[in-house]
Amino acid sequence: MKKIIITLLLIAPMALSAQKFGHINTQELFSQMPEVAQVKLKMDTIQSQYENQLASMNEEIQKKAQDYQAQEATMPDAVKQIRQQELQEMQQRIQLFYQTAEQDIQRKQQELLAPVHEKMTKAIKAVGDREGYTYIFDSAAMVHIGNDAHDVTPTVKKELGIK
Repeated sequence: MKKIIITLLLIAPMALSAQKFGHINTQELFSQMPEVAQVKLKMDTIQSQYENQLASMNEEIQKKAQDYQAQEATMPDAVKQIRQQELQEMQQRIQLFYQTAEQDIQRKQQELLAPVHEKMTKAIKAVGDREGYTYIFDSAAMVHIGNDAHDVTPTVKKELGIK
């Protein structure tokens, strides 16, 4: 039993030294992927459409508010209440539209970026398998990177066709 424990203690450091560790800067890699630029263009178009709609809604409520203020002195109380209620409802619709737009933009961005993340992950895995890495860590989260750790960012960029 003692011999087995001693043998394991002697073999363990050798087994650990045979492991190959790498690191990669996924943020840098991700930002350089051409698909990210395409997603940004699509998202800019979508956001612009929402902004145009919101601007149109704001113009409409401002016009109605100005009309109301101009005619307020001569309006009967019942008409004032109805117009005030209309303005409040319009403001609520604008706020709801804004919130819905924000959620839709975030959802669409996640939807468009998911395949890009998946492609990057597959490339990292392919490089790790091909080059025999035990672990590949994200260098953005690393506190210390030793001399024997390999930067696999260039290899993964090559795998993805990024220069």
